[in-house]
Amino acid sequence: MNITKMLAAGSAVALAATLGTAAVPANAAKGDTPLASVIQDNKDFDVLYGAVTAVLADNPDSAVSVLTDGSVKLTAFAPTDKAFKNLATTISGTKVKSDTKALNTIAEAVGIDGVESVLLYHVVLGKPITAKKALKSNGAKLETAQGGTVKVKVKKKHSSAPVIRLKDKDPELKNPKVVVADVNKGNKQIAHAIDNVLLPIQVS
Repeated sequence: MNITKMLAAGSAVALAATLGTAAVPANAAKGDTPLASVIQDNKDFDVLYGAVTAVLADNPDSAVSVLTDGSVKLTAFAPTDKAFKNLATTISGTKVKSDTKALNTIAEAVGIDGVESVLLYHVVLGKPITAKKALKSNGAKLETAQGGTVKVKVKKKHSSAPVIRLKDKDPELKNPKVVVADVNKGNKQIAHAIDNVLLPIQVS
């Protein structure tokens, strides 16, 4: 599947417009800004936004649509563009430098259903988990919207700030760490940017 062609289709363009406007209704309550609109406006999450858009273009009823509803409480671990490029490089065996190539490589490897599964594996429904809470949650297992779990690992150092990592189901690839915390703080949906993609199955 070529995600570039998919995004060029009328339905995908319409969906992108929907995410960009209707995702934040004029009468939205304070704290209801959805993550979809936040990642759309952040240049570090172009691949993530493209993946969300592609999944919803293929299936508007996908559970991924929760990211467009700011009234639903959740925490998302948001892979940066670099994180997706790292995964695409691992999958293809060659260095992937562009956002489009990264998304296409991953989609061609796992299919649109696989992309959906990976996205949902980054979402934890329920009261937002702030960085402050995460730092007190070493060893905790979080149930994801995909159905699998990720484990929180907190490493505290005397000389520097504590590091929060997340352990997924691929033992070969490096576990992601939080690089920017509390994105969209003050809303019912918050995110923590991570430097690698969480995987619900082993791909390496």
